[in-house]
Amino acid sequence: MTTNTTKTAKKGRATNEAVVRALLDRQRHTYAAEAGIRLRDTPAPLYQTLVLAILLSARIRADTGVSAARALFDAGLRDPRSMADATWQQRVDALGEGGYRRYDERTSTLLGKGAELLLERYGGDLRRLREEPDPRAALMDIPGIGPTGADIFLRDIQGVWPELAPRIDGKAQDGARRLGLPTAPEKLGGLVDGRELPRLADGLVHAALDKHMADEVRDAAESA
Repeated sequence: MTTNTTKTAKKGRATNEAVVRALLDRQRHTYAAEAGIRLRDTPAPLYQTLVLAILLSARIRADTGVSAARALFDAGLRDPRSMADATWQQRVDALGEGGYRRYDERTSTLLGKGAELLLERYGGDLRRLREEPDPRAALMDIPGIGPTGADIFLRDIQGVWPELAPRIDGKAQDGARRLGLPTAPEKLGGLVDGRELPRLADGLVHAALDKHMADEVRDAAESA
């Protein structure tokens, strides 16, 4: 009886590991990396990750949000000071260059106001957010950041702020459910090295948004 139970448990773990391997094979990079962000615990990449979170929290395709972030950064808008100093039209033009046309005017305004708040409250250094009693609540004071944007930001920076890990938000849990994986953050976090958690979380979100990709992952895991 005990032996059969042990075998079943081992089989379940192996299946979960195979699914995660297949998922990471397809999610080669995080969304932040795709946007050209070299994430470190320093002011500029943390701010760039926040900008990406604002863009991705709108109802647009993830690749459009990534493209718009790259366009903003290519235009030199890489930190709160440069974002605040840019004109509204300069921000609109960069967003349009990245294909972010549906929400470009509103988002330009939000990015400008958000940059000004960060300069006033944190001196433009988001590392100070880490000292807040509730970083998620503090994030939602920033224009353009709601619950979804806060979750995206925290999901991405858990690799450099390990006290946040494992950060698996609701959308990532939807992907885990679709792939037949456990949905508890602690169980999912135990399936990868801590450095891979942001990529796993982004892969799970990708699976939640793309059924075809999720089906491919399951097929690959089953044939492994």
